[in-house]
Amino acid sequence: MPVYRGAVLMDANSVIEAHRVSAWDALAGRYRIVMVETCVTETQTGFQRRRPEATIDRAALLASLTEYHLDDLVRIMELQLDPTGVFLDAGEMSLWAHALTRTDDWQICRADEASMKFGFDRKKRDNLVSLGGLLADIGHRPVKPLYRNFEKAWLDALIHKLVMKLL
Repeated sequence: MPVYRGAVLMDANSVIEAHRVSAWDALAGRYRIVMVETCVTETQTGFQRRRPEATIDRAALLASLTEYHLDDLVRIMELQLDPTGVFLDAGEMSLWAHALTRTDDWQICRADEASMKFGFDRKKRDNLVSLGGLLADIGHRPVKPLYRNFEKAWLDALIHKLVMKLL
């Protein structure tokens, strides 16, 4: 199966996890990675709780991206008024605000149930992708195992629950 060629929108947690398992270079080398301002900022916070190897250099991160977008504050406010979007954090809100305005082929890589449900509820099921799925598609085996909520099986199970209306 050919590697996905569209844009891959990534949030901070997925980027941090990719760095933790030494998979970022493989991802950035094979996919068109897109991030928004709030998500990039979130990769730079919380250093006091991270090991030195999990530190993400902002300049290197920005250089590895295919696209970087400033937050669309108007669109974010529109989503905040949507009663089904109230459980999204700032990065998720900014990423979805950007994603829902795109007219090209894109996928969103998240590891959060509320965010994936938000996308599913907006008929974006085919746009949801896991970090584990992305890595498997390029044949990359991480140095360390991914945390469970970044694995393809986790996302598949979540989508199954959403389809069956169990959530």
